[in-house]
Amino acid sequence: MKREELGSLAMFMAVAEDRSFTRAAARLGISQSALSHAMRRLEARLGLRLLTRTTRSVAPTEAGERLIETLGPALDDIEQKLAALTELRDKPAGTVRITAGAHAARKVLWPAIKRVTADNPDVNVEVNVEAGLVDIVADRYDAGVRLGERLEQDMIAVPISPKLRMAAFAAPSYFAERGTPSSPYDLAHHSCINLRFPGSGALYAWEFERDGKELKVKTEGQLVFNDVDLIAQAALAGSGIGFMLEDHVLDHLASGRLVRVLDEWCEPFEGYYLYYPSRRQPSPAFNLLLEALRYRG
Repeated sequence: MKREELGSLAMFMAVAEDRSFTRAAARLGISQSALSHAMRRLEARLGLRLLTRTTRSVAPTEAGERLIETLGPALDDIEQKLAALTELRDKPAGTVRITAGAHAARKVLWPAIKRVTADNPDVNVEVNVEAGLVDIVADRYDAGVRLGERLEQDMIAVPISPKLRMAAFAAPSYFAERGTPSSPYDLAHHSCINLRFPGSGALYAWEFERDGKELKVKTEGQLVFNDVDLIAQAALAGSGIGFMLEDHVLDHLASGRLVRVLDEWCEPFEGYYLYYPSRRQPSPAFNLLLEALRYRG
């Protein structure tokens, strides 16, 4: 194989991963026409159709899937060896790609990223905020962030936050009118502001725990949002009881604009972990960020 064809294979992988010429071209920094021409040239050389194109999507053919199975591990190995070369530099360099939820990205990742990138101008960090779970190997991320209770078995996991707590809350005006629930079962008689997961579309069942007893409650109310900030705003307006990580509403609770209830049913649970494949050799840039994130409390 000619060396210049390695570029075409990398382009093919980008199209196959993104399932879109538009997104792949943007990621590669080339025009769609140049990318399309490279794919036609690769298919002509192999004498095989690698991609099925429609007006709305792009998908690998059977031959394309087999090529992906071959190329994926090979390109990962090349990337790791290239990253290892940065150890020969005087200063760490390279790009670290991480996927995380919005709360973890803002509260945990960003403070560490800000420090690392300020002190290391050759280190680049890309954070992709996703509401659902992501396959970091298939999507070629260096690492992901998840709660400790949702970690996969074959991953190295490093704690990056203290334990977290949930909070149930509402405006004082709401409790003055509707009364205060004394147990999660009482929520059946209240107007609750529900969260719909952006990824799966499912409604979140409120999770409580007390003295080792776990309880999930499906609540009802007039309002459903897929954004926690809107839930907090609705609660401040007196529209019902909200339920989310306490970090989101600590200021409102401290000021008295919101009042917390069922506190004894909201026990701390495992916080965020940075996880990455055990078989992948981390780059110096990744190790630098990992040490900045590592929770030592």
